[in-house]
Amino acid sequence: MSRLATLLLGFSLVSALGAGLAMAADEKIDVSGTWDVEIEIAGQTGKPVFTFKQEGEKLSGKYKGQFGEADVTGTLKGDAIEFSFEAQGAKITYKGTVDKDTMKGQADYAGQATGDWKAKKKAA
Repeated sequence: MSRLATLLLGFSLVSALGAGLAMAADEKIDVSGTWDVEIEIAGQTGKPVFTFKQEGEKLSGKYKGQFGEADVTGTLKGDAIEFSFEAQGAKITYKGTVDKDTMKGQADYAGQATGDWKAKKKAA
């Protein structure tokens, strides 16, 4: 293969790779909707439901579960999610990662207990 042909082939491959990466970067995660969560803390399990509304990196929404109902606030930066609510005078914070229609991470119950959680987005 001539040197010019090799050079052109190289530029073509780099351009194609760059276009693919640009498309992937444009795919933003949107967690708006209803999520079924499973959480385990010290052998106890819970199945709360969270409903999120996303505006850019800002999250708002509702918690519904063992502690009743509460307003939720949080952020989504890339695939890193953090959200919290107040229940029975304590702040409960969930931190984790999002992968399309699933999430997982750890929750902190006002510094008194921590637990692992996972979530699945309900179909619209």
